[in-house]
Amino acid sequence: MIIRQEQPKDYKEVEQVTREAFWNLYFPGCSEHLAVHKIRKSEDFIPELTFIIEENEKILGSIFYSKSKIVTKDKEEIKTITFGPVSIYPSKHRQGYGRKLITHSIEVAKTMGHRAIITLGYDYHYKPYGFVDGKDVGICLPNGSYTGVLVLPLYSGALDGITGCVEFTEALETPRHEVEAFDKTFPYKKKEILPSQYEYEKMISQL
Repeated sequence: MIIRQEQPKDYKEVEQVTREAFWNLYFPGCSEHLAVHKIRKSEDFIPELTFIIEENEKILGSIFYSKSKIVTKDKEEIKTITFGPVSIYPSKHRQGYGRKLITHSIEVAKTMGHRAIITLGYDYHYKPYGFVDGKDVGICLPNGSYTGVLVLPLYSGALDGITGCVEFTEALETPRHEVEAFDKTFPYKKKEILPSQYEYEKMISQL
């Protein structure tokens, strides 16, 4: 098993793995493979922190990073970074591959001098890495909601006295018509309604 930076030759395979990882997870189908595709073309993309994990020359997962920022009430912009999507091929779930990717990228982000990582997700996924709820440190979404906001300062005092709203890259926005057009470039997969989607709908309803 090795972890290395993504290269152009990996792009399509990474998108395919991402599609498999998220298919029918949060809603019928998925949009994360399009997010990966768009992030790479964005000025917010951080290729130095975008890694794949592979075994026997087969890509099993990936993690993408992009620039984000905290906007304070005084309109000051504090630079942060964000990871996502994080993808692991379904047959490799719960075997430590995702943990290795996340841990590795966090350590590299620290050596690069980044201030903090802010992401969206379920707290039980990310608190083991040291993430705290946005509400506990005064960092919310632009609409004022704290739901799903998770924050990891990368050095002592990194966010002391800093509160505000996080803004993510526009590349993470995936309108339905763009998803449908992009998905046609991949083999057909059946869209289904699964139990995991109800938990996601519950979280989204709180935003």
